Amino acid sequence: MNRLHPDILRIPLAHRGYHDAKDDRPENSPAAFRAAIDAGYGIELDVQLTSDNRAVVFHDYVLDRLTREKGLVRDRSVLDLATTRLNGTREGIPSLEDVLGIVAGKVPLLIEIKDQDGQMGPNVGPLEEAVAAALQDYDGPVAVMSYNPNSVSRMASLAPGVPRGIVTEGYPNDHFPQLPETTRTRLRDIADFDLVSAEFISHDATDLDRPRVAELKKQRVPILCWTVRSAEQEAQARKVADNVTFEGYPAAIPVP
Repeated sequence: MNRLHPDILRIPLAHRGYHDAKDDRPENSPAAFRAAIDAGYGIELDVQLTSDNRAVVFHDYVLDRLTREKGLVRDRSVLDLATTRLNGTREGIPSLEDVLGIVAGKVPLLIEIKDQDGQMGPNVGPLEEAVAAALQDYDGPVAVMSYNPNSVSRMASLAPGVPRGIVTEGYPNDHFPQLPETTRTRLRDIADFDLVSAEFISHDATDLDRPRVAELKKQRVPILCWTVRSAEQEAQARKVADNVTFEGYPAAIPVP
């Protein structure tokens, strides 16, 4: 049964918000999320764990690329990160609760839970608990996903009412070098889809011709994809994918 809200399958999802560094809208910033809402786009975002076990909206594990600070996100508190400026702008790093307050059900929301130790193993829990707590009273179209199937399984227990999926790709040898080949093969084959009660996948847009993706699509599993960067690439991706996560161009919003 497909429990995804129809808008998550219909409205293009702005990758880390509708961001534009030249316009003071850094990725995963409140400004980028407001811009997505104003444009009528859905939102895809990432969450990391803080030192005080809160979920903040940030892609990287370290602060270096997007701020003038250095070090691990998980070594900072949620209040400290709120005053850490993104790319020299006035935008801070928001908590997930902050972003939920901004979105407030206006557009669909897709939340990626980042694997905290990089091993794609069973060492999960605190971040999933923080996400589940933040979503407890949220009223709007939302789904969660993770590269780590164990995280998806934990969310099935913590927030059974929230649709959940696996972020998937071809796992070429030069990606995730810390993972043994046996782990990459299992993830590449999306072997845990049924085991962890996943309900959709979000697959690498450059790898959508993979037989396992076709197999899931034949089973009527919703297929999302990442990250599309042109209208031409989107048209190609939509031959397989039900919806796209996009950036760098104004994706067209289908008429209902």
